[in-house]
Amino acid sequence: MWVVLAAFLGSALINQYDRELARRVAVAGWVAFAAFWLVLVPHFILTQKSLIEGVGSFAAVPLSVWAGYKLWLGRDSLFVLTRAVGVMGLVYVPFLTIDPVRQVIVESVTDQTAFLLSLVGVDPLLVGGLSHNGLPIAEKVYPHESTFWFEGNSQPITYTIILACTGIGSIAIFAGGILAVSAPWRRKLRALALTVSVIYVLNLFRNVFIAISFGEQRMQILPGLVMTLFGTEDPQMVSYYVADRILAQTGSVIALVVITYFLVRELPEITTLVDDLLFLLTGNEYDLATAFDRNIETESVATPSDD
Repeated sequence: MWVVLAAFLGSALINQYDRELARRVAVAGWVAFAAFWLVLVPHFILTQKSLIEGVGSFAAVPLSVWAGYKLWLGRDSLFVLTRAVGVMGLVYVPFLTIDPVRQVIVESVTDQTAFLLSLVGVDPLLVGGLSHNGLPIAEKVYPHESTFWFEGNSQPITYTIILACTGIGSIAIFAGGILAVSAPWRRKLRALALTVSVIYVLNLFRNVFIAISFGEQRMQILPGLVMTLFGTEDPQMVSYYVADRILAQTGSVIALVVITYFLVRELPEITTLVDDLLFLLTGNEYDLATAFDRNIETESVATPSDD
């Protein structure tokens, strides 16, 4: 992670003085990025039991190598994508590595989720630490006050808000893309504020949906099949896997696509990134700026005061 972050951000700085050296550094970063995703594949599939994240991590390996290869061959627009990924890491890494920062966002999201749950008449016990009443809280790593404790059928049900439940990952992705492109700062900040707000609110409702579905066992759909697919012997986990791993994660992907659509209309300069991502995925060239009937260069020249 640190090697990738240093390579991507370093190449952005070096590119101001020596493009060819920046190209070599960026290509090395993409190769390291491929190795990073390859290492995460078993974690997502076997530990997290998330098909969507597992498939996404696996697909990111060849895509990262392909991006580095095309950049090496002279597709200079990929410098923008390289810079974007570096900025994404710069936004996300402090929450991942600095405990007080992580605790603040996790507990804030937990409190807001608890408030929304109370509005719909669901009031589970909110507990901190790694155990409660002498019982360990499953798979909890940090002792933040971030666990909802429900009385289950055979044993207590615990739903813990972790960093992945805060939406900071998705926020970092969009923040990196928005801040990396060349556009007037007023429009970039407006797009950033709107995007972050929407993602944050949608994520809170996602947490509420999972908490109710899992805590009150409302998603006991095809329990035998779900238990087999996710390798669990606990029937109470069926509602969690259906609500989170299937419905919520699928909904998150759809939501990110819709947000991207509206972001392109608000900040057309970001089509540079989307065009390159589509090229890496399909091998075909795209021009979304034209498709959205927005002339980026003309608009930028016509509104210099936005800088």
